[in-house]
Amino acid sequence: MTTFRRRAALRALLPALALLAVGADAAASTITQNASWTVNRSLTTTKYRVVAYGDSIFAGFNTGVTSVAKYPGPTVQAEYLSALWKADIESIRRTKSGALAKDIYENKIVAERSYMQNSSTRVVAFEMCGNDGLQNRSDFDGQTGTCSYAKLESGTESCRTHVAKAMDYINANAYSGVKVKIISNLHYPGLDRYNKTSSCKDASTGKGVNISEMMLGYAARVNWLMGDYARQKGFVYVDSFAMYHAADYDTNGDGLVDSEAIKYVPGESEASYVTRITKTLRSTIKDANLKQITASTTYDYIQSDDTHPTFTGGSVSTGLTGTASGSASPRYTSFTNGKSPIWDRYAHERTGWAMSVGNPTAP
Repeated sequence: MTTFRRRAALRALLPALALLAVGADAAASTITQNASWTVNRSLTTTKYRVVAYGDSIFAGFNTGVTSVAKYPGPTVQAEYLSALWKADIESIRRTKSGALAKDIYENKIVAERSYMQNSSTRVVAFEMCGNDGLQNRSDFDGQTGTCSYAKLESGTESCRTHVAKAMDYINANAYSGVKVKIISNLHYPGLDRYNKTSSCKDASTGKGVNISEMMLGYAARVNWLMGDYARQKGFVYVDSFAMYHAADYDTNGDGLVDSEAIKYVPGESEASYVTRITKTLRSTIKDANLKQITASTTYDYIQSDDTHPTFTGGSVSTGLTGTASGSASPRYTSFTNGKSPIWDRYAHERTGWAMSVGNPTAP
């Protein structure tokens, strides 16, 4: 009977899961994917906690629906902390794949605040807004007649509202001993795939719109507001967009490393940042499937679904409960120059390293 009930439950769940599996662009449903993974360091019983809230990015989505990556960005950061503090680090991920910013704020950050209120918590991180953009891009791509930008504008404003609310809520409710608060910004999946002209016509020009170029402008606006709020509200800003989409060397001869040149600069105006991303340095921004490390070395930072960041270290089952747990010894117990040997080979490793840059020297 137990096996029968499990199979029946799985059959009932499959239609919803199938929607998610086709990719975040078309996802009309959400799925809870929580995880608790402890980095167990030898010769210590002291344990601290990293809490991360978000959607499929922090979940460690692996193109499946019943498991997640063991080592997405927040858990990679936990390994760096374990080495630095010589302690066990519990990586708590409270995430919902496919969720919009409002959902993450209300049903993860607020509803599950107890995780960041635990007295062992030292880091609180979050990311959101990706699904707002992806769903609205799909809507725009399906339009005919005169183009409407209403949903894109509404999604941008919802992101602005809920990012600010999330930061204010974390500042007011996280455990007083929290040392670092982090926001990770948006990468742009499908940059090359959506390099096409829309079927709808812009009301002003009467012509179709290049979807990738138009969406890059919206992504830049969102990333600027995240950076500006981080500056105002005391959060570390992890610029995943810059790390994923530009080379780690100077490709245009301006004397600057591309991935550094396109980073958000604290205090700069929205107009300045958006212009730099969409015009001045646009030629240096590439699809994250071809992340250039050097002139002769390229890694793929996006999984086969053309949406989610790449990872290594295997997956852990969430089953039908939507929750995974486990522990393991750290893959690395020390870091030369603050970087693991694979820090730039996978997108999640890159994000976890960037999250670790602001790690305090003591818990």
